[in-house]
Amino acid sequence: MGISQRQVQKLQQTLSPQQIQMIKLLELPTMQLEQRIKQEIEDNIVLEEDERPAEEDGEPQEISVDEYLREDDTPSYKSRINNFSKDDKQRPVYLTEGRSLQEYLVEQLGYRNLPERDMRLAVYLVGSLDEDGYLRRDLESIADDIAFTVGIETTAEELERILGIIHELEPAGIGARDLRECLLLQMSQKPLDTPARRLAQKILTSYFDEFAKKHYEKLMTRLQVSEDEFREAIAEIRRLSPKPGNLYADGGTDAAPYIVPDFILDYQDGHFNLSLNSSNLPEVRINRRYVDMIRSMVGSDGKVKAQDREALQFVKNKIDSAKWFISAIKQRHDTLMRTMQTILDYQQEYFKDGDKSKLRPMILKDVADRTGLDVSTISRVVNSKYVQTQFGIILLKSLFSEAMQTESGEEVSSYEIKHILQECIDAEDKRRPLTDETLMDILNSKGYRIARRTVAKYREMLGIPVARLRKQI
Repeated sequence: MGISQRQVQKLQQTLSPQQIQMIKLLELPTMQLEQRIKQEIEDNIVLEEDERPAEEDGEPQEISVDEYLREDDTPSYKSRINNFSKDDKQRPVYLTEGRSLQEYLVEQLGYRNLPERDMRLAVYLVGSLDEDGYLRRDLESIADDIAFTVGIETTAEELERILGIIHELEPAGIGARDLRECLLLQMSQKPLDTPARRLAQKILTSYFDEFAKKHYEKLMTRLQVSEDEFREAIAEIRRLSPKPGNLYADGGTDAAPYIVPDFILDYQDGHFNLSLNSSNLPEVRINRRYVDMIRSMVGSDGKVKAQDREALQFVKNKIDSAKWFISAIKQRHDTLMRTMQTILDYQQEYFKDGDKSKLRPMILKDVADRTGLDVSTISRVVNSKYVQTQFGIILLKSLFSEAMQTESGEEVSSYEIKHILQECIDAEDKRRPLTDETLMDILNSKGYRIARRTVAKYREMLGIPVARLRKQI
C-alpha cells in the first residue's frame, strides 16, 4: 500500500492553557495553594509579594504595549476590609516532627550493648515493622533480603533470637507477628498476681480462636468459671492494645496530621458569616520596575529598537502570564465562595448545631444546578476542602449523601438513617445484639423503606461489626 495524505476537517473542544491553569488551581487546598503561589513568584520574575492592600483587577484581556505603559501598578487579586491590624490575625501553629517509632526502638537497642552483628540485624528488623508495630513478613524472606541488601548471611533461627530481644522493648507487644502474640507479649510483662490475669493469659494461650469469635458461653463451660470471673478476665484483655505502635506518642506529625481549613464559618445571633481562610496566602502584584523597563525600550516615536525587541517580548510574555495567574487566583476564590455559599444555604439547619440527622440529601448536581457551574467544577471544589465551624472542622465531601424515600414519599438523607441505626445499636442488649434483619424491621417500622443488604452497607460504613462480634458478657 502506498502512503497518501488527505485533509480531514473535524470539530473538537480543547482547553486553553489559562483554563488548564484555572482547573489546577481550583483543585488545590489552602496549604498547597500557598506553595503554588510562592512557586509562581519564583518562576515569574515580574511577580512579587505585595503587603499593601490594593483594589482588585478586572478580567485579563489582550493588552498592547501602549496599554502597559498607561496603566499603574497591577492591583492585588484580593481586597479585605478589616478593623484590626495584620498582627492581630490568628495564624496556625505548625507542629514540629519528633522521633519516629523506629528511632525510639533503635535508641533502646543502643542501651543493650549488643554485638555489632546482632545490632545490625536488630536495626533491620526494627525497620521492617509496620506503623502498628507488627512484623508482617516471615523471617525466611527477611533473611534473604538481609543477605542481598546488608551482605550478612543469617537464618530464620538467628532472626528469631534477635526478635526476642525486640519483644522486650517498649512499648509492650512491639514486633509481634499476629494479634495473639501481641496480646500475649503484653500480658507477659504484667505480674500474674490475680485470678483474672491468670485466666486472661489462659484464654489467649489456649482458646484465642473462640475468644476472637466471641463464643463466650462455650468458653465459660470449658474453663468452668462463673460469669463474673470470665467478665473480669475479658476486662483484663481489653486493657491491652491491639496496635502497640500507636502507643508511642512522641512520633512525627504523620500520626496526627494538621488540617488547615479552606473556609471559616461563624454562627452568632442567628446569622452566618462565611469567609475564605487566606491569612497565610501571599498577595501578589506585578513589579513596577518591569513596566518602567518596557517604557524605556519604546522610543518617543513609539517604535522599539531592534536590539530591544526580544527583551520587550520576553517581559511582555511574563506580564501576560502574571496577569492570567492573578486572574485565575481571583476566579478560584470567587468559585469557592460561590459554591460554599450554596452549600451553606442548602444545609443551613445542619450548620447551626452540627446534627447530622438534619443533613438534607445533596448530590453534586444539586449544587451545580444552583450555582450554574459544571458538576466537574463542583467536584474539584469540594475535593480535599475543609470548612471550620463552631462544632469542628468538616470535610466538604462528607456533606454529600444519597436520598432515601420514606413510606410517605418524603426524601431523607442517608445520614439520618445511619443516625437511627447507630442509636439502635447503642441501645441494644449486648448479650443479644440486633441482627441486620432485625435492624431492617426496626427501620421499616419507622417508615424507612430499606433492604437488609442496605442496612449491612450502612453498618459497615459506620465501622460497626456484625451482631456476633458485638456480643458482650
